[in-house]
Amino acid sequence: MTGLNLNNAEFIKSAADPKGFLRTEEPCVIFSGKSNVGKSSVINRVLNRKNFARVGAHPGKTIHVNYFHIDGRLYFVDLPGYGYASVAKSERARWGRMMEAFFSDPLRVTLGVMIVDARHRPTKDDETMAGWFHATGCPLIVVANKIDKLKKSEIEPNLQVIRETLQLSDDTLLLPFSAEKGAGRDALVAEILKIAQ
Repeated sequence: MTGLNLNNAEFIKSAADPKGFLRTEEPCVIFSGKSNVGKSSVINRVLNRKNFARVGAHPGKTIHVNYFHIDGRLYFVDLPGYGYASVAKSERARWGRMMEAFFSDPLRVTLGVMIVDARHRPTKDDETMAGWFHATGCPLIVVANKIDKLKKSEIEPNLQVIRETLQLSDDTLLLPFSAEKGAGRDALVAEILKIAQ
């Protein structure tokens, strides 16, 4: 099954609580990342669509689990952003419960795409998210977004810090990426195509 048409993307539903989580036999690519990391921009870049996944002026706006059907063959699942300082404690707690429920069933995850900021050491919330992905036993790709904001000499050392902080195994793909410029897109798409076979 080759030639996945990433342009053929359709929004299916938003789940506000675990009762709304989709059950499907089709592969699911799970996108996660903290609120201001550019998660929607990465999804839009992968799909080559400008405003498909909403890019909010205010971080922390994705508070539901959003499902997009790609070419009738697999799902992109956009998890709520996390770690935004101005979100109320009750909202953070709700997010935690929702994510625990989501990751309690490893069958929901075929491939994890965790987006981090290439400029900074991953946060505690990032470490928690990486732990949830590791626990599923599914392949994980860590996308280090915003490399266009770094000097060339900073990229490798920063990637090393990310790998160590998130305790990534040597075979976990850590991908330098720029949603703005498109760097890394082809490599990420190639990995997604593998699970669409």
